[in-house]
Amino acid sequence: MEHKMRTVNTPVIKKDAKALVTGKPVYTDDLAPKDSLIVKILRSPHAHALIKSIDTTRAEAAEGIICVLTYKDVPNKRFTMAGQTYPEPSPYDRLILDQRLRFVGDAVAIIAGESERAVEHAMRFIKVEYEVLEPVLDIHKAKDGDILVHPEDNWKSLCPVGADNKRNLCASGIDEDGDVDEIISGCDYVVEEVYHTKANQQAMMETFQAFTYLDSYGRLNVVASTQIPFHTRRILAHALDIPKSQVRVIKPRIGGGFGAKQTVVAEVYAAIVTMKTGKPAKMIYTRYESQIASSPRHEMEIKVRIGADKNGLIQAIDVYTLSNTGAFGEHGPTTVGLSGHKSIPLYGRAKAFRFAYDVVYTNHMSAGAYRGYGATQGLFAVESAVNELAAKLHMDPVVLREKNMVQEGDVMPAYYGETLNSCALDRCMARAKEMIDWDKKFPYVDMGNGKVRSVGVAMAMQGSAISNVDVASVEIRLNDDGFYTLLIGASDMGTGCDTTLSQVAADCLECDLDEIVVHGTDTDVSPYDSGSYASSTMYLTGMAVVKACEEIRGKIVKKASEYLNCDKETLEFDGKRVFQPEGNLEISLKDIGNQIMCCNDDTISAGATHTSNVSPPPFMVGMAEIELDKETGTVEMVDYVAVVDCGTTVNPNLARVQTEGGIAQGIGMALYEEISYTEKGQLRENSFMQYKLPTRMDVGDIRVEFESSYEPTGPFGAKSIGEIVINTPSPAIANAVANASGVYVRTLPITAEKIYQGMKNK
Repeated sequence: MEHKMRTVNTPVIKKDAKALVTGKPVYTDDLAPKDSLIVKILRSPHAHALIKSIDTTRAEAAEGIICVLTYKDVPNKRFTMAGQTYPEPSPYDRLILDQRLRFVGDAVAIIAGESERAVEHAMRFIKVEYEVLEPVLDIHKAKDGDILVHPEDNWKSLCPVGADNKRNLCASGIDEDGDVDEIISGCDYVVEEVYHTKANQQAMMETFQAFTYLDSYGRLNVVASTQIPFHTRRILAHALDIPKSQVRVIKPRIGGGFGAKQTVVAEVYAAIVTMKTGKPAKMIYTRYESQIASSPRHEMEIKVRIGADKNGLIQAIDVYTLSNTGAFGEHGPTTVGLSGHKSIPLYGRAKAFRFAYDVVYTNHMSAGAYRGYGATQGLFAVESAVNELAAKLHMDPVVLREKNMVQEGDVMPAYYGETLNSCALDRCMARAKEMIDWDKKFPYVDMGNGKVRSVGVAMAMQGSAISNVDVASVEIRLNDDGFYTLLIGASDMGTGCDTTLSQVAADCLECDLDEIVVHGTDTDVSPYDSGSYASSTMYLTGMAVVKACEEIRGKIVKKASEYLNCDKETLEFDGKRVFQPEGNLEISLKDIGNQIMCCNDDTISAGATHTSNVSPPPFMVGMAEIELDKETGTVEMVDYVAVVDCGTTVNPNLARVQTEGGIAQGIGMALYEEISYTEKGQLRENSFMQYKLPTRMDVGDIRVEFESSYEPTGPFGAKSIGEIVINTPSPAIANAVANASGVYVRTLPITAEKIYQGMKNK
């Protein structure tokens, strides 16, 4: 049936807004039992070492200490902390505690006690003798190097991703179409450059948190700030070597995730303490721990070659990505693919492409998932190279893109051969150009006071869920008085999906939003959902909601036909009542809801599962206006305009704040957020004093608009919004800096020093 949009595409307020703004206890740490044991980790001071001996007797005897665990006390069964569909592409390369330590901050021992003070005090009494080994700290020396990060024999890779621990490879591969070398050799203009992005921190407000307890049936209950409750259940069962049926995972409100919580960073430590002691336990990461031992973005060095003819038509694109997965392989094989597959297809006229990659192990903190997930790194490189190509051609970079951009109906060889069913990229570009007044401001305006204002541009694409892999399910029930309960397995992590999915249900069922009660994720109750990641929630789970609502509508009409004693084909349902358009029989939904509670053979509930064999990309154009001080190289953000095509916007307010937030994060990545290590492998930026996050004052004006397209495979024509929004700031700002100063900064962040040195060297 055709649905009229009543709630979809309207800016309704989030269902949990009141609880959040009034400070109700809704987060993991708020809910933990008061008598939980406090769990902390003794962390390695060395980037690479073996534990020769470890003595915990004094620590165990200390007051208030309940247990101290070392590598001898945990299962010797390798697993991955990456929350991915089974079999996971990420290698099984971790133990809960290991004799070999692989980065500064790696777990040496787990201590649990009655108070934080007792645990921190006892930690000093643990005596460890280390055999310090030489670390692998240079990504260029990791592949086939002499030092192995994972020499162990029980390392294993479940999927054919080109991984080989004996070569320090977490993944490697190549994908191509056409003869890139031959085509580029015949091009009039070629750009060949190397770009470098750092291991940014997600820096969500709520750190990694989990508490665990045994219920009255002796099952392990885990309450965690996680994007992936069902994967967490599997990962913990693997790591603890217990049946999955013995684990229950509950997700309360999450204070931000941005991908960090697609990895099981904290849960396993509390869980093993509960398993060993039988007592409730909680693991709350400090901000310091979140900086030095979490799951940041993968550092990538990307080499790009682009060839064009004299008219600026791009003929071929060649991308090689070297990705640093760090000490463990979480998300290593999967993030790297996006660096090529979500950047190269933007240029739909190219005759050939090649995309090759290596993901290497090093003795740095291991990486993970972060909004944009590899596309962010790849788009910085490819979009910067396209901007450099425009400069070589003496062409406006907007015009160059207009000539080359992918269009609706195109087949995309570099995007798994998918056909593009919905694309408003051309309209996004035209609108962004108008919004920022591009023609007046490009390439720069001299302000006459030693300062220059300039503009820069970038495009981006992402996906909507992982095609042929991700699964979303929902269940919906009719209750007495005719209201509904909607059970979803996807995790609302502040994105508002509890609200937006209810909007979809309310439109399908033609009822008010308040008549849909949402139940958050609990693996014992919720239907299976692979989790909130890969921009999948609205596109995939939204479609499952549409299917479930269709089914329950049919059941409501069928039940009404029994109560009215007539043929169901003669009846219609308008959300409030089932009635005969041609006759005078009718019954209200409220009456049906109440009657089925008494003498009834049918449940009026529906469950639906949805998966997709395509992953339609949302698109975005970002344009930055900056002011650059020529004497110092200092950059200030003036204006950022973004126009996004996410299909139909289900909730324009939530889509807008998602976009504004993603752009602010992207500006941080572009200008401020630096990650550096000492020669011993210690991370320098271990607090927010050193790791500079932009405030509202640093990001300038951010202006967002939407250009809608209609995606036939999405609910009400919707595509995703979550990740696309972070991808344009770095290349757009780098372009603006180049237009102002003539200096291309190819290693992020773009600092005053780099610009000043570049101007001096010119």
